[in-house]
Amino acid sequence: MHVPDDPPENCPACGAPYASVSRHAGGFMVNLIDNERYRRVCFHPVGTSAGAAFDCFHHTHRQAGGSVDE
Repeated sequence: MHVPDDPPENCPACGAPYASVSRHAGGFMVNLIDNERYRRVCFHPVGTSAGAAFDCFHHTHRQAGGSVDE
């Protein structure tokens, strides 16, 4: 996992602001049940010199349209 060198201003999957982005070329798991920090993670496929990967855009509760108390 690493952070892309030139991340977009908004999430390319949903168009919303995001808190952080990470790139994954191998397998990974996402579990947001009862997550205090993030409500949604959007996935966007990218090609790299090493092959296919996914950028994961992490949205807070507020960025995903929910309250921080949910």
